[in-house]
Amino acid sequence: MSNKIYIKEIESNPDLLPELDEFILNIAKEAGLDSEQTNSLSLSFSEAASNSIIHGNKSNPNKKIKIKVEIDSYKLIITIKDEGKGFDIKSVPDPTKPENILKDSGRGIHIMKSYLNELRYNFTTDGTETILTVKLNKH
Repeated sequence: MSNKIYIKEIESNPDLLPELDEFILNIAKEAGLDSEQTNSLSLSFSEAASNSIIHGNKSNPNKKIKIKVEIDSYKLIITIKDEGKGFDIKSVPDPTKPENILKDSGRGIHIMKSYLNELRYNFTTDGTETILTVKLNKH
């Protein structure tokens, strides 16, 4: 498969999340992901996009979310960029520790890490990039 790149930009409106999910599901199908990989990717992507809209851009419709999907023969990489100032990854509570079991924060990142091959953050002067990587199964 030759490299393919998909780009989408939306305003920071949580009501647009279903449209984004459909965008990712179509790409996952084209990339040949099986149903388990597709479900994991959809859940992780929805969480990351929601975080970018709500936490990164504070649901400000004047701020944009930029999504770039790159597919090559081995992996699918999604970069979601918001216009937020970022956060300290070390300050996010580990939801598996007993003292954090009832806390809401930290669960999304933990879930994404368990479903993805790699989850990274890139903090830049003009926003935060959330980078999700899924390895493609070779048949």
